[in-house]
Amino acid sequence: MISPGTKVDLSLRLQVVRNGTKEETTLKQLLNRRTIVSVYMKNNTGSCDRQNESLVADAPTLAALGYDVIALSRDTCGSHLKYAAKKGVSYPLVSDPNDSFAKAVDSLVEKSMYGKTYIGPARAAFVLEKDGTVLAVVEKVDTSDHGAQLKAVVGSLPAAKAR
Repeated sequence: MISPGTKVDLSLRLQVVRNGTKEETTLKQLLNRRTIVSVYMKNNTGSCDRQNESLVADAPTLAALGYDVIALSRDTCGSHLKYAAKKGVSYPLVSDPNDSFAKAVDSLVEKSMYGKTYIGPARAAFVLEKDGTVLAVVEKVDTSDHGAQLKAVVGSLPAAKAR
């Protein structure tokens, strides 16, 4: 897993749903200020729904603290459009079916479901500076209280430098 102080490749191309529209962009274009990228597995599943519901509830507070929120999964942009409307998601949802972000932050892990093993992205969160520098990594997401978990993490970070 990537370590704080390391930079993420900002040229990473991503499919994104935001403000009710689909677009292709780069990670650089998504980072307008400090940003939290929260990785989850799949829309409309129990723990992933709890993770996003917690983010939805705490996104305004995180924004007031100076942080944007992005959630990322393997789901398609079409699925993300429906999910955002259903769950009241105001932050961007990134579609990453090829695990490009997970590869960039070295967070692909072996998983197991119904006795079958496979490789997939770790359920984790990454706090990034606008220039792509990793400020913090949450390697174990508390799906039930992810927003509070992130508020504690960002509260422990030094304040952003005035630009």
